[in-house]
Amino acid sequence: MPIHGSLFQDFREESSTDQFSLQNKKLLKVQMGHGPVMARTGSMVAYQGDRRFENKGSGGVGKFLKQAATGEGVRMMTCSGQGELFVANEAQDIQVIYLENDMISVNGNNILAFSASIDWDIHRIQARGAAMTGGLYNVTLRGSGYVALTTKGEPVALDVASAPTFGDAQAVVMWTGGVRMDIKVDTGGLRSMVRGGTGETFQMAFGGQGYVLVQPAESVTDGGHQGSGGSSGGLSDLLGG
Repeated sequence: MPIHGSLFQDFREESSTDQFSLQNKKLLKVQMGHGPVMARTGSMVAYQGDRRFENKGSGGVGKFLKQAATGEGVRMMTCSGQGELFVANEAQDIQVIYLENDMISVNGNNILAFSASIDWDIHRIQARGAAMTGGLYNVTLRGSGYVALTTKGEPVALDVASAPTFGDAQAVVMWTGGVRMDIKVDTGGLRSMVRGGTGETFQMAFGGQGYVLVQPAESVTDGGHQGSGGSSGGLSDLLGG
């Protein structure tokens, strides 16, 4: 008996010659003919053609030590071969950007995939107020190539040059080169402290030229915008296995 309905037409694979393209807002399609890519370990959901996966762990001894000290980073695998690869992470929304000899500072927990031509490393955020939090760390992606990030829901891109810009540390996903970040301490006054506070004591303050990407969920809890002493579960989640 023939199958009736529009399922196979409505969700037919989208055609694209770009290395990274969105099959839909939660599924990334990678054309492997452009060369190897780095993808979050365990993010493969399907592929067609000849594919090879190599677990890169923490990206070398130096980066392993940085992750152990900071709780920041992401477990990556190298994907190579021919054909098409589909990756996703817990049905989160995917944002694709192309860097052209540029850099971004990203929370490691939001990295899904990037071109092998992109260099990455863990860096300490140079902010005057960061010492109050025990130190802040992020992942730097630098060079030319595609980058795919995940967000919980549709994010907002804020132009920091247009007005003083502040974000919750658990909602900020990334910022572009040229953006300066500092820590703002806001207790809400003595009355707020007596009543238990607002939960918004530490905020990330941004200036300079560029954009900050903020997701509509306060859930960036591993690595990223935390101090070396305040990373709960980061090591087991990002370095285990």
